[in-house]
Amino acid sequence: MEIRNLYLPFELELWEKDHYEARPHKNTFFEMVFVLEGTGIQWINQYRLPFAKDKLFLIFPQDSHGFEIQSSSKLFFIRFNSAYLNQQSKDWVKRLEFIFHNHNHLPGCILKTVADKPLVRALVEALIREHHHQFPHTEEVIQQLINTIITIAARNISLITPINIDKPKSETAMLMINYIHQHIYEPSKLRVEELAKHFNLSATYLSEYFKIQTGSSLQEYVMNYKIKIIEMRLIHTNLNISEIVYELGFSDASHLNRIFKKYRGISPSEFKRRNKY
Repeated sequence: MEIRNLYLPFELELWEKDHYEARPHKNTFFEMVFVLEGTGIQWINQYRLPFAKDKLFLIFPQDSHGFEIQSSSKLFFIRFNSAYLNQQSKDWVKRLEFIFHNHNHLPGCILKTVADKPLVRALVEALIREHHHQFPHTEEVIQQLINTIITIAARNISLITPINIDKPKSETAMLMINYIHQHIYEPSKLRVEELAKHFNLSATYLSEYFKIQTGSSLQEYVMNYKIKIIEMRLIHTNLNISEIVYELGFSDASHLNRIFKKYRGISPSEFKRRNKY
C-alpha cells in the first residue's frame, strides 16, 4: 500500500473533481478533509462511508483511507505533521488531548454540533482566500485559522464516547469522563473525594458507580488516559520523559517508565523508536 509523506509542517489543497477514485493509502501525517460540495464515499480502514456537503473528516497517521467521487465535488484538505505540533504552545497541545486520546475513534463526520458546521465552512473559505491571494501576514493568519479548526474538531470529539470503554449508561457518567479529561493535569481534582463532592455522590460509592456505568474502574480509566497522552507526546512532540513526568502526576521518571511498561509492555524510549514516523 502506498505511504504518503508531508515534508512541510502543514499543507493546504483544494480538490475540484467530477469523478475520481483514490486507491486506499496511508499517511505519516494528520489530515482533515472538509466537504464544500458534492457526494461520494470515504474509505477509512475497514469502513465505507458516504460523504456530503459540510462534513469534516479527521484522518490519523497510519489510517488506511481513500475517496470515491460520485458527483461533482469540492474537497479541502488540511494536512499537518509532528513538526507543526512542535511549533505550538504546550497549552494549545494540551487542549488537543481529546483528538489523540480518540485515535481509534469511529469514522465519520466529527462535527457533532450542528452550529459548528457553518462556522467551520466559513473558516475553510477564509483559508482558501488567504492561501490563494497571499495577503500581508498570510502565514500567521493561515496558522490561526488552522488552529481554530483543529480546536473546534477537538471540542466535537470530546462529545464522542471513547471506544475503549462501554458506552456510559447515564449522562452523569459521561460528564465524569469529560471532567477527567479536562482535569487530567490536576491530580488533586481526580481524587475520589473531590470527584464525589463535584458530582454529589458518596465517596464510597463513586468508584463502584463509575465501573457500573462505563465498564472500567476509575483508576484504570485515568491511567489509560495518561498512557495515551504519553504516547501522543512521544510520537508527536520533542518533549522528553522528565518534561512529561510532573505534569501528569508521576513521582519521577522511573515511576513513569515502570507504569508505561506495565500497560504497554515496552519502555517509553522503545515505544518512541518503534513509532517515530
